[in-house]
Amino acid sequence: MPDTIFFALEVMMNGLMAGVMYALVALGFVLIFKASGIFNYAQGVLALFAALTLVGVMEGQVPFAHLINAIFGTNYHHFGFTVPAVAAILITVAVMTLLAVLVERLILKHLVNQEPIILFMATIGLAYFLEGLGDVMWGADIKRLDVGLPKGVSESIESTTNAWFGYGFFIDRLDIVAAVVAALLVLTLTVFSQYSKQGRALRAVADDHQAALSVGISLRFIWVLVWSIAGVVALVAGIMWGSKSGVQFSLSLIALKALPVLMLGGFTSIPGAIVGGLIIGMGEKLFEFFVGPLVGGATENWFAYVLALAFLVFRPQGLFGERIIERV
Repeated sequence: MPDTIFFALEVMMNGLMAGVMYALVALGFVLIFKASGIFNYAQGVLALFAALTLVGVMEGQVPFAHLINAIFGTNYHHFGFTVPAVAAILITVAVMTLLAVLVERLILKHLVNQEPIILFMATIGLAYFLEGLGDVMWGADIKRLDVGLPKGVSESIESTTNAWFGYGFFIDRLDIVAAVVAALLVLTLTVFSQYSKQGRALRAVADDHQAALSVGISLRFIWVLVWSIAGVVALVAGIMWGSKSGVQFSLSLIALKALPVLMLGGFTSIPGAIVGGLIIGMGEKLFEFFVGPLVGGATENWFAYVLALAFLVFRPQGLFGERIIERV
């Protein structure tokens, strides 16, 4: 019996770590929704595109190599050098910032004060475009991402818990790093949102585009800023997920797991994204552990969505979201 209890605790801890990974993706959704009222369907694809770009830069891969070779009959795939991880990350941040500028100039500036459904449909189109662009630029094969993050079971945690309880907990060191990074991101973004001039401008733009313009806030600058920040957050999420399971096009589907996180935490709350992620991650693991054997298993595929549905019925704004009341 004690071993069963300790195993359940280990499952819970691993669930919390998985929840942190979900929350990293959800943060990008929250940022853009807070600043523009747009539900950015492309956030998962942004994480994929950032991870593909990072791997391509690190390996010295020629962008659009297959297309160039097909047109000109050449056989170039790599530049012949590699780029250190830190420099590659900085280059990828610059690429994501450039992408934010292009999104604003080519898409968002034409949709000022449009209905939310139109903006949402624009992000769906952007998602499919970026997925195709990533395929053409860097290829569709599964890529290995290694930026020097620690991986494997934490021996210190295993030995410490074994000494204390007689049962060693298996916790991945990459998950621990992800938890620390997520905590720092939430702290930084919360301070930025609440206490900086740009953060207050973000909230003003989200409330009313026309009112924000009337008091001198540059809507175009704010959108470039928030999409740049969301791109950096997507890069962080892409690094963590890519380091864990490789960079592959299924990475874009992590956005689907972020939806229940947003419904629990609230679409407008940065801390809520983390809390929602922890609840979803821990809940699905424990539910699978206790209930899965009774119903044939595979409950992790649907538990999060059922829980999110319950929240939509009884508390649609989520745990930390703002209750929005509109006069009709």
